Amino acid sequence: MRHPKQTPTRVAPPGKDAGKHLVHRLDGSQSLDTAAATSVPPDDAVELRIGILLWPRFPLLSLAGLCDALRHAADLGDQSRQVRCSWSVLGLPGTRITASSGVEIPVQEALDSGTKFDYIAVIGGLLPFMDDVEPHYLAFLRRADEAGVPLIGICTGTFVLARAGLMKDQLACIHPFHVDDWKRMFPKARFATNCDYVFDGPRISCAGGVSIIELATELIRVHCGPDRAAKVVHQMSVSQRSSSSHIARRHALGYASADNEKLRQAIILMEKNLSIPLEISVIAKLVNSSSRQLERVFLAETGASPSEFYRNSRLKYGRWLLTTTDSTINDIAFECGFSDAAHFIRHFQQCYGVAPGRLRKALTSTGTRVPSRSSETSTS
Repeated sequence: MRHPKQTPTRVAPPGKDAGKHLVHRLDGSQSLDTAAATSVPPDDAVELRIGILLWPRFPLLSLAGLCDALRHAADLGDQSRQVRCSWSVLGLPGTRITASSGVEIPVQEALDSGTKFDYIAVIGGLLPFMDDVEPHYLAFLRRADEAGVPLIGICTGTFVLARAGLMKDQLACIHPFHVDDWKRMFPKARFATNCDYVFDGPRISCAGGVSIIELATELIRVHCGPDRAAKVVHQMSVSQRSSSSHIARRHALGYASADNEKLRQAIILMEKNLSIPLEISVIAKLVNSSSRQLERVFLAETGASPSEFYRNSRLKYGRWLLTTTDSTINDIAFECGFSDAAHFIRHFQQCYGVAPGRLRKALTSTGTRVPSRSSETSTS
């Protein structure tokens, strides 16, 4: 996959337009003139195409989060042309789908084989309305599956895929609110609740809510590159101001500070994104630096590379969770951005010289913390 070369541009000093300058930097030094905004992009310029199926009483947040992430990645600035990404609501021409809030969304494009899309995303709705759809919708999903197009289940969209027999024993990411519904409807189907999304072969499932932004950002990173993903993170999910959750994390990490402004900003970004770590190249762009420059600063100021510092911060946060909460080792691993408990345990032992379970037991026996109600080996 080829990506356009990024040409360095002059960065304005911090001020009220700093956010716009960062977006322009992530977009590269290409022109943002008004005349260019009227041109129609060629089809071969589109790197990520997503067709969207809406089920009755779907959540607007899932649709808005997906479309807004794609539009930020698709074009320069805030023009929102479908240049590098495209998206369309599919269905029966002339019809509208009612969201759970009562807002109606019109169908933009008729159902076809689905082969023009890289993914077909199903945004499910309220479960009592799951069967209130035309048979054409399910037939379309089956044709897309037969054509090898990956299917995405968003919120209860995963229920739709499972009901249609399209999950094929794939692991499903289910929102905790719907766990009992999933167990009742698909008692033998595997599921996870401790993540934002799951990739399992030709199926992707997402819990819904704000998790859709995380999934969309990952798809954009894979298809369009880290610069597009960084722009989405900046526009939709990263704030320069502290939040209560960030304050809690800074308390857990010891209020790390730095005189170097780029280093300080990079550390804040790391602290805000422990559960789903950002790529170092993305962090570098967000602080108006390069990966090489950022590594030099980290090595000079902290004695560790950005990746090492980031991992150690996640482990430190994990140690704090281990000693102050009753969370399982598995849940702590996911909360700290590790793919599974085994990776977390191995890195934790390398860093602290003791397995997390042994540390917890030792502290429990000395009365340092409240005894855990959960087992270390739990994978719930």
